[in-house]
Amino acid sequence: MKRKIITIDENLCNGCGQCVLACAEGAIEIVDGKAKLVKEQFCDGFGDCLGECPQGALIVEEAEAEPFDPEATKKHLFRTKGAEAVTRMEQANARHAAASGGCPGSKFTQFDKSSSPAQSGDVPSQLTHWPIQMSLVSPSMPVLKNADLLLAADCTAFTYGDFHRELLVGKTLIIGCPKLDDTDPYLDKLTEIIKGNDLKSLTVAHMEVPCCHGLVRLAAEALKRAGSNLKLQTVTVGIHGEIKN
Repeated sequence: MKRKIITIDENLCNGCGQCVLACAEGAIEIVDGKAKLVKEQFCDGFGDCLGECPQGALIVEEAEAEPFDPEATKKHLFRTKGAEAVTRMEQANARHAAASGGCPGSKFTQFDKSSSPAQSGDVPSQLTHWPIQMSLVSPSMPVLKNADLLLAADCTAFTYGDFHRELLVGKTLIIGCPKLDDTDPYLDKLTEIIKGNDLKSLTVAHMEVPCCHGLVRLAAEALKRAGSNLKLQTVTVGIHGEIKN
């Protein structure tokens, strides 16, 4: 996928290591006297390291790169630098969110179902991540890679009583409303998601009301724009809570 990422000019780099100290994600190391990007998936592209380079050897640019993977980055930091480094990364992420006007509630979180908090009720949640609203989702979220993606209209989960057990289990969820939301940005984002994540399947769950079919049309157009041969699957939920197809 194309995203913002650090690029290092080795001709300018003098190996001072200031960028290594400034990178909370541990994405940069000194190798053979020069700064090197360890892995693309460890670089979040915010550029905290830029101002620390006395040689001007680092820039942030749009380039084809692996998506930033915060969970893999945390594991890398814990393994190489310990728990304090993980805390430092989380604090940096909070600063980035605040600086960009972001909300801490939109920070990506992937759930470990084996250690999730105890849940009440007979049917456990099948949600694997947060956020789920299309406007907050990043195409680089690691849970999207090779995912069985469920694109669901907002009302479906409230209407279909067995949504988690029958529709959501084993899938990565994104939600939106084709009637009330501005879907133009959704089309661009969904196209990028399809292009960059090699999805295994794409299912659209929508209500039977006519306006909700817009979500199906959006998904079909995104597949077309992405040049994907993936077969679009649909589930129609009736207003009384029944599956119509």
